[in-house]
Amino acid sequence: MAPTELDPHRSRNLDAVRGAFAGIGTGDAARQLSHYTDDLVIELPYASPPKRVEGKDTALAYLTGALGVFALELGIDEVHAGLDPDELIIEFSATGTYRPTGAPYANRYIAVFGFRDGLICRQREYYNPAASPTGGTSPS
Repeated sequence: MAPTELDPHRSRNLDAVRGAFAGIGTGDAARQLSHYTDDLVIELPYASPPKRVEGKDTALAYLTGALGVFALELGIDEVHAGLDPDELIIEFSATGTYRPTGAPYANRYIAVFGFRDGLICRQREYYNPAASPTGGTSPS
């Protein structure tokens, strides 16, 4: 589904994702997290080992570390609206650099985002761990 085809409620939620992605693009974890609830949950089932990050303070530390290692640009490829207006499935791509070696990074993702009051409260992210120079650690 094209983002322009979303109803106003879902469009507001998609704007939160776009804002979070903009924070990632500038390497600013606090800016990214300004689009999340304080009690957020980020699940990375394909990370090695699988990771669950709960709460804004924990997420800030985790994402600050990740964005210190990866320089990224994220682009939304597809948006899938479910029955619940506070859930979007988003396909997106990442390009960038693995800072320690300067190696290029590219990956495709599918994430299930949950929203509350226009903010992201839940993110479950799937990606190809073989594409990661860190052996499965997600950069986002």
